[in-house]
Amino acid sequence: MLFTSGMTAGTLVSASPSALAGRSRRLADGLLVPVIGGLVRAAYRLRGLDLHHVPRRGGALLVCNHVSFIDALVVAAAVGRPIRFVMDHRLYHAPVLHPLMRACGVIPIASRREDPALLDRAYDRIAAHLEAGELVGIFPEGQITRHGELNPFRRGVETIVARTPVPVVPMALRGLWGSFFSRRFGPAMRGLPRRFRARVEVVAGEALAPAEASAQTLQSRVAALRGPVA
Repeated sequence: MLFTSGMTAGTLVSASPSALAGRSRRLADGLLVPVIGGLVRAAYRLRGLDLHHVPRRGGALLVCNHVSFIDALVVAAAVGRPIRFVMDHRLYHAPVLHPLMRACGVIPIASRREDPALLDRAYDRIAAHLEAGELVGIFPEGQITRHGELNPFRRGVETIVARTPVPVVPMALRGLWGSFFSRRFGPAMRGLPRRFRARVEVVAGEALAPAEASAQTLQSRVAALRGPVA
């Protein structure tokens, strides 16, 4: 059995489950972040713009448009800091993706109509991560665009910051509309990829104070950052 520096068998046995889980999460973050970054940069010419608006330390909520099935991976690769993304529970539990989702610390969520208990647990986990000084990423449209335009932002973002007041960073993805993972030509991930090494950009805007971060304001900011084409 291997131990990290300063860790003995005794300390390992005496460590609480939560402490062990925290060490496992940090180890997973340390491995996954560079791997994800490498894979995304191998497939796309990724460029980050104004990412200094994303705090290097402390909790913050990242809010982005939703263009494709790999949006979270692209944002994570650009930011380079672990992000706990909030995702639809159906995607989270997809058999092929579920192990990766768990390893990345993804937070599954459902509407109150679908599963009120899961929604409450998701809000609890989001609050816990933000209070612990982590980044949480959400796609307030709640669905991947089918037409290239923004769908209306849902008000869950307001619920999150009302409970845990943190800076809210608007972000936008550019260049993924029309990719293999988008719905521009119908169902995503059908047929063969139409392009390789396309230019993709992740742009961040100035952080909003929690009191300013309404769904409407955030949608306007994200739309301005995105520009005319996603």
